[in-house]
Amino acid sequence: MPLQRRRSGSGRRRRRAGRPLVAVPLGLIALVVVVDLLTPPDIHLGPLLVAAPAITAAIGGPALTGVIGALAVIAQIVIGIFHGGLTTPNHQAQIVALLLISVFLVVFRHARARHEQQLSQARWVAEVAQRVLLRPIPPRLGPLRIAALYIAAEAEARMGGDLYAAARTEHGTRVMIGDVRGKGLPTIGDAASLLGAFRAAAHRNPPLARLVAHLQNATYWDMAELPEGPATGEGFITAAVLDIPDHQPVLRLINCGHPPPLVLSRGEVTTLTVADPALPLGLTGGLTEEDYASESFPYRPGDILLLYTDGVIETRDSGGRFYPLADRVADWQETDPDGLVQHLHRDLLAYAGGSLDDDVAVMAIERLPLEPA
Repeated sequence: MPLQRRRSGSGRRRRRAGRPLVAVPLGLIALVVVVDLLTPPDIHLGPLLVAAPAITAAIGGPALTGVIGALAVIAQIVIGIFHGGLTTPNHQAQIVALLLISVFLVVFRHARARHEQQLSQARWVAEVAQRVLLRPIPPRLGPLRIAALYIAAEAEARMGGDLYAAARTEHGTRVMIGDVRGKGLPTIGDAASLLGAFRAAAHRNPPLARLVAHLQNATYWDMAELPEGPATGEGFITAAVLDIPDHQPVLRLINCGHPPPLVLSRGEVTTLTVADPALPLGLTGGLTEEDYASESFPYRPGDILLLYTDGVIETRDSGGRFYPLADRVADWQETDPDGLVQHLHRDLLAYAGGSLDDDVAVMAIERLPLEPA
């Protein structure tokens, strides 16, 4: 029922928006009739009436197109009557042609309306699925202020294989950002599997290495059940998993083949490059926490942590140059996570010429001073 209300509400908005434009085909019909009646009988402007239903099909629904088409046919008949040639083959051919074209336009507009309805429903389902998959992250988690952005390269789908999540623990916050290899619906399933594993385990506050081992194994066995799973060497997910303790000015990071995070601190940009990156998730199973080691980096109050997927740094300009993320953010003055994310969004679109070729996910996380107990 909510879906039907949303779709019907969207249709009503479109109809209201097109009502003022109905004056255009109506005015065209009146103009053609008046001019044709004032001109000599050997000048025929009646064929121009076909433009009226054609214009209506672009701005209105099938019913309105049918009404305008009927008015155009009536106008053609009126012209024939006043010129005394309604029974002539010329006027009869014009009337029949206009009638057939109007019927065709009504059928075409009806088919288009059904397609628009199906597309609207698909968009709505995609939006709901994205909200379920990428749950909105609260703007505040403990001493952290967070802003997140997701842009799907396939605009009609509005969702893809990039992902992010955050979970509170007893003494801090666990954060993950990832990118599923590939495009399309299979990547959405892989992203959902990883997010489910993270949300189920992160709240239990296991050591970071144990959490990543769990994510690795869960992802591998989930992909192994698919025909195009890890056995073919095709499926994997790059991810950066972080532990941010509340009472220590550091963050701990395990990077599984993902682009390194950045920390913006007092006008300086630091790239958090780990000494020993782990393999992307999903490439192997049976791992334990002994196979992983987290690395610590300074993360003080006032610092902003910037997490992103490779869709950001692989964005190209018209000359084929990659987007220089670290250099760009170093010149910006934003100290608010939401402002930083929105600035990055605008800058990416401007750099790429208005559209992106890959999915993009971004998280900006500011550490705030701890409030007195």
